[in-house]
Amino acid sequence: MEEHYVTRSGWLRASILGANDGILSTASLIIGVAAASDFREPIVLAGLAGLVAGAFSMAAGEYVSVSSQSDIEQADLVREQKELTEEPEEELLELAKIYEDRGLDKALALEVATQLMKHNALEAHARDELGINAIMQAKPLQAALASGAAFIFGGILPLIAALLLPLSQMIYFQYLFALLFLVILGTVAAKAGGSSVLKAVGRITFWGTVAMAGTAYVGYLFGVNAA
Repeated sequence: MEEHYVTRSGWLRASILGANDGILSTASLIIGVAAASDFREPIVLAGLAGLVAGAFSMAAGEYVSVSSQSDIEQADLVREQKELTEEPEEELLELAKIYEDRGLDKALALEVATQLMKHNALEAHARDELGINAIMQAKPLQAALASGAAFIFGGILPLIAALLLPLSQMIYFQYLFALLFLVILGTVAAKAGGSSVLKAVGRITFWGTVAMAGTAYVGYLFGVNAA
């Protein structure tokens, strides 16, 4: 049986987004503070605070966002069920027209619509009219947990680097290690999703470099050691 990657899209998107944001946000924050300070303590503290705040923010944001999507889906299903109860003939013709537009002749489209509505009318309309199915349906808690946990996993890597790496070269080491983590993440994400590794790695490293360079510049502008 062939493998389809679309079944992974919900948790995979949240996990990759969380891990990517964890690496990038924490590394960028550490780089910005390292550019403004000669001491390890504020650098590590900023990274830890960013890690904790980012994980909760990521999970909460994902939960709210996916919950809103779920609410919309549920509201559409309620409306569709009401229409099926009040206007079954019109709904049958509407479903048949969808199949006809996809290439079936009129008689066959009507027969398919009739059979599917006998089996499960709401499921047929949800899938073919509204584009909602069990695989792609929004799962807020799953997305929130995957996103928050992935952020912690991603963010803890640059935090460990901040604890262990030489302070004098912190910015450069953070950038190199963050870039390495992002390349690994992009490769894993592309392979898990069945997409182009080169494209995924190119995207993630380019925007990662832009973000880290921006925070380093801000750190240098307001660096306490520049006075």
